Amino acid sequence: MLQIRGLGKTFATGDQALAGIDLEVPRGQILGLIGPSGAGKSTLIRCINRLVEPTQGSIRLGDANLVTLSSRQLRYQRRRIGMIFQEYSLVERLTVMENVLSGRLGYVSFWRSWSRRFPPDDVARAFQLLDRVGLYDKANNRADALSGGQRQRVGIARALAQNPELLLVDEPTASLDPRTSRQIMRLITEICAEQDLPAIINIHDVPLAQQFMQRLVGLHAGKIVFDGPPDELNEDTLTAIYGEEDWNSNSADEEAPEAEGALSA
Repeated sequence: MLQIRGLGKTFATGDQALAGIDLEVPRGQILGLIGPSGAGKSTLIRCINRLVEPTQGSIRLGDANLVTLSSRQLRYQRRRIGMIFQEYSLVERLTVMENVLSGRLGYVSFWRSWSRRFPPDDVARAFQLLDRVGLYDKANNRADALSGGQRQRVGIARALAQNPELLLVDEPTASLDPRTSRQIMRLITEICAEQDLPAIINIHDVPLAQQFMQRLVGLHAGKIVFDGPPDELNEDTLTAIYGEEDWNSNSADEEAPEAEGALSA
């Protein structure tokens, strides 16, 4: 279980990104973070694995308080936390297989990682994961030859290669068209269900969040203003999260920055 108590983050500029965040995420639960830009969603996710250093509070994953760990201890604990990034964060010149195997870097020696010589079990597992995300036949393709949706699938496989106990996902559909976005969300939620894996997903698309999340947490100005099931997200709660808006309007400001051939999830 992930347990967050009194989490706060104030930057050197004096800007307060998070204030008094209390959350518990049990095993197998898929939690969606929603809120306007600047609400603290990405900061919260990055505080959990200490890509951003919290100012106060505690973050416990099992028995470990991630906030108090030394650099060496943190490297070990980060193996338990898979991260899927909005911009994929792949090494473009490497193959799909090499990118997936980079999820095992925390488990192999420096010389194995430097020479990219991984144990046979790791390679076999990587092939299994590529098959699961629909990219088995792309194993030897360079990452820069893939579409956006395919790159995100590589990122999912790489995170799962760590055998994580927690999955952190930062706006996985922000650069994808609506159809591919649904496929990626379906893939993530199906895999989490298969592995009983808890996940925190920062997502800007509210209808997509309502469709796929088990629980939604709404942030506004660094504070939690809603925490509940998707069917309790009504006009009043949306206003508390995002501010005044005509939530009954049928207009949609939805961007589809890329159109691509879809892969079956």
